[in-house]
Amino acid sequence: MSTEEHVWRAHVVRRLRERNRKECENFKEIIEQNNRLIDHVAQLKSDNLKLSVENEQLRSAVSTGGTGSNVAIATLEKKLLSQQEELTELHKRKGENSQMIVDLNQKVEQQRIMISEKEHSLADQQTNNNRLRAEVQLLHSSLEELKKLNNTMLDEHTALQLAFSSLEDKMRGVQDENRCLLERLMRYKSKDADKLNEENESIIRKRSAKLKRDLEDAVREPSSSSGNVPASSSPGAASLQRNSTSPAQFVGGIIGDEDFDEATINGAMEAIGLDDNEYISARFTAGIEVGDTTCRTSIDVLKATGYMGQANPTKILMKFEAHENESHAVRWSPVERMVATGGADRKVKLWDIGKNSTEPRAVLSGSSAGINSVDFDSTGAYILGTSNDYGARVWTVMDNRLRHTLTGHSGKVMAAKYVQEPIKVVTGSHDRTLKIWDLRSIACIETKFAGSSCNDLVTTDSLGSTIISGHYDKKIRFWDIRTEKQADDVLMPAKITSLDLSKDCNYLICSVRDDTIKLLDLRKNQVISTFTNEHFKISCDFARASFNSSGLKIACGSADGAIYIWNVNGFLETTLKGHSTAVNAVSWSPNSNMLASVGKNKRCIIYSDS
Repeated sequence: MSTEEHVWRAHVVRRLRERNRKECENFKEIIEQNNRLIDHVAQLKSDNLKLSVENEQLRSAVSTGGTGSNVAIATLEKKLLSQQEELTELHKRKGENSQMIVDLNQKVEQQRIMISEKEHSLADQQTNNNRLRAEVQLLHSSLEELKKLNNTMLDEHTALQLAFSSLEDKMRGVQDENRCLLERLMRYKSKDADKLNEENESIIRKRSAKLKRDLEDAVREPSSSSGNVPASSSPGAASLQRNSTSPAQFVGGIIGDEDFDEATINGAMEAIGLDDNEYISARFTAGIEVGDTTCRTSIDVLKATGYMGQANPTKILMKFEAHENESHAVRWSPVERMVATGGADRKVKLWDIGKNSTEPRAVLSGSSAGINSVDFDSTGAYILGTSNDYGARVWTVMDNRLRHTLTGHSGKVMAAKYVQEPIKVVTGSHDRTLKIWDLRSIACIETKFAGSSCNDLVTTDSLGSTIISGHYDKKIRFWDIRTEKQADDVLMPAKITSLDLSKDCNYLICSVRDDTIKLLDLRKNQVISTFTNEHFKISCDFARASFNSSGLKIACGSADGAIYIWNVNGFLETTLKGHSTAVNAVSWSPNSNMLASVGKNKRCIIYSDS
C-alpha cells in the first residue's frame, strides 16, 4: 500500500508541476517585468524617503539661515520633481501592465474553454476509435474464417476439376470409340452397297443377255416379223444405255436408274405415258424443256413421286417463332432430330423437332451481339457459334453450358468449323483473317491472312487438312494446314455468301451475290454447273445454301421468301413457300428428308416429304 500511495503522490505532484508549468509559461515574461517594476518602485520609494528626510533637514537648516543652503534646496527640489515625474510614469506603466494582465487572463480563460472542448472531442474520438478497433477485430476474425472457407472451396474445386478432367477424358474416349464404330458401320454399309450394286449389275447383265438371245431368236423368224424387231428393241437399248450417257455420272453418289427397280420405273412410265427419250430428257439433260404440256405434267409427276431421285419435302411440318429479332443461322444435329438456330437477339436456341415442340429445348447465352452461324461437331455433343462481338463460343449440348470463348478477331466472326475435332476450331472473320484455335489451351495457334473479309468456310474431312473459305473479293481460297501452303484460288463472278460440301467431299456449292449457285468439282477445281432462276435472288451477304445428305439436291432461300430446290443435274425441281420475307439460311437433315429454314421474319419453318 505504501508503494502505491507513494506512486500516487508522485503522480499528483508531477501533474501539479505540469499544470503550474503550463499556466506560468505564458505569463513568465510579464511576471518578471512586473517584479522588476515592483523592485524599481520600492527603490524609488526608498530614495523618495531619503530625499524627504534630506528635504526636512534642509528646511530646518534654512530656517536657521544661510545662502548656500538655498542653492542646495533648489537642486533638491528639481531632483524631487524629476523623481515624482518618473514615479508617475511608473504608475502609468503599472496600470498598462495590469490591463495587459487582465487581457491575458481573458485569453487564458478562452484557451481553457477551448482545451476543455478539445478534451471532450478527444474523448469522443477515443470512444469512436475503440469502437472501430472492435469492428476491425471482428472483421479480422471474419476474414480468417472466409480464408479458411475459401481454402476449403479451392480444394473442393480442384477435386471437382480433376474429376471433370477424368470424365472428359472418358467422354473423349467414348466419342473416339463411337467415331470408330460409325466408321466401321459406314464401311459395312459401303460393302453392302457394293454388293447390292454387283447384284444389280449381274441382273442387268442377265437381262441384257436374255434380250440378246430374244433378238437372236427374232432374227431367225420370217422377214415379216423381223422388220418390227429393231423398232421394238430400240427403246430397250436406249433404256439400257441411259446411265452411260448421263451427265449425272459427274457427281459422286447421284442416284442412277440402277438404284430403282427397272420394272417399277417402266411401270410408272407406262402408267403416265412417258417414253424412254422423254424420261432421259427429264432425268439427265439438266432441265431441257419438253414441248408437249402433257409430257411436262408427266415429268412433274415422276419428280413428285421420287422416280427421278429422292422425293422433295413439300409439306410444312412445323412453324414457330425462333428469335425475338431476325434469324441468321440454322443447323441440324448430326445425331438427333434437333435443330439449332441463331439470331440477332444474341442467343442460340435448340429445338426438339422429334417431339414437335414449339418451345426451345435450351437457350444458350453468353454472346453480347447477334449470332452469325452455328455448327455441331460430328458427335452432336458440342455446338459452335460465331457472333458480331468479334468472338466465337463453344457450348455443350448435354448441360447447355458455355465451355470456351474464343476472342482475338478485330471484326465480326462470320463462320467457324471444327478442325481435328474436338481439339481445334477454325474461324473466319471480317478482319480478313482466318484463325485456328486449340480448345485445350483456349488460344490461337495460327493466323492465316486472306486479304479479304471471309463470309463462310468449310473443312474437307474430320482431320481438317484442307480449309476452304469464301470471301468478299469474289475468291474461293484453299488452305492446306499440313504444309501451310495456299492452293490456287477460284474466282467467282461476284462476292461469295456461303459454301457447302457434299458428303464425299468431292463437290462444293457456292452461293454468289449475282443470284447464282455454282457447283465445283474439287478434284478439278473448276465449276461444272450453275443453278439459277429468273425469280431467285440471294437475300443477303451471308445467305446460306445447303446440300442434302445424299448430295443429290441443293437448296437455297431467296429474297422473295421462297426456297428453291435444284437437282444436281441442273433442273429446278420445286420451290417451297411459307416465309413472308427473305430467307437467310437453310439446312438439310442428315438423317431424314427434312429441311429447316430461317428468315428475316424471326420464323423457323421445318419442311417434310410426309
